[in-house]
Amino acid sequence: MDTDPTAQAADIKAIKQVVATVEHSQQHKDPDEFLSLFHRDAVWTTAHGKVLIGLDAISEFTRRVLPAAHWDGEVTYEVTHVLFIRPDVAAVKVRQRYLPPGDGSEGAPLYVMARQDDGRWLLTACQNTAVVPG
Repeated sequence: MDTDPTAQAADIKAIKQVVATVEHSQQHKDPDEFLSLFHRDAVWTTAHGKVLIGLDAISEFTRRVLPAAHWDGEVTYEVTHVLFIRPDVAAVKVRQRYLPPGDGSEGAPLYVMARQDDGRWLLTACQNTAVVPG
């Protein structure tokens, strides 16, 4: 694995930017921005266990659900851990929070991202998990 700290720091910065764009797209309920982050063959599992395979299925679901999503307050996404599986593949743990006046709930997504030939990092295999209090 490439352990060049400069290259790895640049990749972590790019990965954090993808997560920041997820946050922005969710805050603004923007399906196009959200969908631009996915690999065409991506797998997405929602917090409620719905499995979506491929960008077409993710797109159909997102365009139906995201614009009508109901949450009060702000939703935030914070990268809490990055594990490079290979130099071009990373497992990214995220903390998702619905801040007051919302319900204060949390999610614990895991995003597997892959760096493309053009250098962009894309969401490739993702599991969004609701955090159960207690």
